[in-house]
Amino acid sequence: MSETELVRSEHEPLVETIDVKTHFKTPRGIARAVDGVSIQIRRGQSLGVVGESGSGKTVLSRSIMGLLPRNGVIREGSVRYQGQEIGNRSDKEMRSIWGREMAMIFQDPMTSLNPVMKVGKQISESLRKNLGMSATEALAVAEKLLHDVRIPEPARRLNQYPHELSGGMRQRVMIAIAMACGPNMLFADEPTTALDVTVQAQILELLSEQKRERNMSLLLVTHNLGVVAGYTDEIAVMYGGKVVEKAPTKTLFANTKMPYTEALLSSIPRLDQPSHSRLSTIPGRPPDLVNPPKGCRFAPRCAYVRDLCLNEEPELQQADSPDHTFACFYPVGSPEYLERRVELTRKGELVASEGSN
Repeated sequence: MSETELVRSEHEPLVETIDVKTHFKTPRGIARAVDGVSIQIRRGQSLGVVGESGSGKTVLSRSIMGLLPRNGVIREGSVRYQGQEIGNRSDKEMRSIWGREMAMIFQDPMTSLNPVMKVGKQISESLRKNLGMSATEALAVAEKLLHDVRIPEPARRLNQYPHELSGGMRQRVMIAIAMACGPNMLFADEPTTALDVTVQAQILELLSEQKRERNMSLLLVTHNLGVVAGYTDEIAVMYGGKVVEKAPTKTLFANTKMPYTEALLSSIPRLDQPSHSRLSTIPGRPPDLVNPPKGCRFAPRCAYVRDLCLNEEPELQQADSPDHTFACFYPVGSPEYLERRVELTRKGELVASEGSN
């Protein structure tokens, strides 16, 4: 590959979605879990997808990998991997991609790992199937993978069952399984759920380290903006099945535009607050995706809502830089926003955005 081709390939997206929609047929009607999402992830880049439960984060990642059931699901839009369309491929065609090109770390390792199969066999299984290794070769690689994910005494752990390991170790086993065949793209779906703060930091650091060493791309799904702050290059904030703000991580934290993003940031516990301080919350609940609101989907919960927000849906627009987009008629810092903020502060009703800006 020439130097020009190498530079071009590094800037072209490894994974790209164009207006992806994933809708589920339910007894109540069509649930618009993902409703027109376009993202790009370059080789070696890490993207954080953030939002509350039900915002469409997990469905988006599984839509990209083709891990959703075929029945009862309506899929539209384009999913491309290395420039090739994969959104319309069958499960049989996707098997050549799963494991070797793309892999996923699922949310709960206790339910994702086979409880009656030893750890070594679970790791070596994909090596034998996808790479054609012998049982001896696969176990040797499995031991090295356990060493790479910082599990002590890896040779002994190969012969243990998942219930014999701690929660943090089980999550590390999941990471080892996902990385076994050397994928280019790794999806991590809430990889720190139910882990204590110390172990969470260790898992995130491990993912970041492995991403650098292997030059992998990473899509990190989480509900906590604080988790992705130091471990992603870019953040996409989802609400009601849509991306409502997307920007480089530092830009998003320094120049938030979408009131929903601001509310998520305000909900993060802060070390400089006194002990037992009341945490900031977002009032109301996420939208019903079978019958979403007419206008902006965040409008019923937004402290800065106006009539326009209730009747028209805002489109993504560019902020101060071309790599920062947001969907809001009255973004953070606008005259209308500041006017409403002063009014709410005077009335003592500032809730969702309290403590920010």
